[in-house]
Amino acid sequence: MSTVESRRRIGAEIWIVLGLSLGKAAIYAIVNITARLTDGTPLAEQTATLNASQSERAWLDLTYQLLGIGFGLVPVALALYLLSARGRDALARIGLDRARPGRDLVWGVGLAALIGIPGLAFYGLGRVLGITVEVQASALNEHWWTVPVLLLAALYNGLLEEIIAVAYLYERTHDLGWGRVRFIVASSLLRGSYHLYQGIGPFLGNVVMGVVFSWFYTSPRFQHGGRHRIVPLVVAHTLLDVVAFVGYALVPAEWRAALGAA
Repeated sequence: MSTVESRRRIGAEIWIVLGLSLGKAAIYAIVNITARLTDGTPLAEQTATLNASQSERAWLDLTYQLLGIGFGLVPVALALYLLSARGRDALARIGLDRARPGRDLVWGVGLAALIGIPGLAFYGLGRVLGITVEVQASALNEHWWTVPVLLLAALYNGLLEEIIAVAYLYERTHDLGWGRVRFIVASSLLRGSYHLYQGIGPFLGNVVMGVVFSWFYTSPRFQHGGRHRIVPLVVAHTLLDVVAFVGYALVPAEWRAALGAA
C-alpha cells in the first residue's frame, strides 16, 4: 500500500471512530449551543442535565443506564482493536496497564486537583458572566444503585474521553506525521467542542484541561520505558466526575439551590 493510500485509510479511520463517539457528540453540542444562543433566553437561565433518569420504574431505569454505559464503550473497544493491528502490545503502548499503579494513581490524583479546583472557580465565573448554563450533574432518582451507576458513569467518561481524544488520536495523528503541538491543539479543541452544550465557559475550561492532559501524555518526562501513560488521565478524569456526580447527588437540594446549582 502506498504512503498516500495509507494516509487516506488512517484519515478515514479517525473520522469513523470520532463519528461513532466524541466527534458525534461535538456536532450535537455545536447544534445545541446554537439553539441555546438563538433561543432568546440568556445562557445563565438555561439548564443542562447530566445522568438523567430514563424511566420512573427503577429496574427499567437501571437497565437503560447500564446499556448506555456498555454500548457507549464500544467505540473505545473499536479504537483499541484498531491500534492492536500493529501487535498485541497496544494497551502497553498507550500505558493502559498496571506497569506502575502507584505512580499512575499519584499523578492521577495530582492532575485531578490541578484541574478540579480551578475548574470549580471557572464554572462559578462563567455563571456570573452569563456564559455558562446551570449544570445539574445528576438527575437520577434515589435508588440503591444510584451511586454505583454514577461511579460507573464517571469511569465510562474517563475511559471514553482519554482513550479516544488523547491516546488513540495521538497514535493516529502521529502516523500522519503530526507534531506534538498540532496534536495538542486538535485534541484540546475536540475536548472543548463536545462540552459546548454546557456553554462557552465549559468549552474554554475543557480546552485548558485538554492542553494539560495532552501535554502530560506526550511529555517524555512522564513516560515509562519510552511508552506513554494514559492511566493517570483516566484516573484524574474519573475522580473529577465522581466528585461532580456523586457529590451533586449527595448534597441536599436546599444547599444546591443556595449555591445556584439547583
